[in-house]
Amino acid sequence: MAFWQKKVDEYSDMVELIEQQPGITARELARQLDVSPSTITRRLPSLDEAGILLAEDDKGGLWPFGKRK
Repeated sequence: MAFWQKKVDEYSDMVELIEQQPGITARELARQLDVSPSTITRRLPSLDEAGILLAEDDKGGLWPFGKRK
């Protein structure tokens, strides 16, 4: 698998988990994806640049834009 394809898959997995588990924290997302929390933190701005809008609550929960309760 090409390096760029692996990255695309990793980002897709992030988005999928956030959509499936609204309010998931970066720490829990990292645990489920087997990466460090800092990796998740570094990737979040890239999602925004790609037009994937997320909201973060005051407890660090990540929400797909428009689905936060």
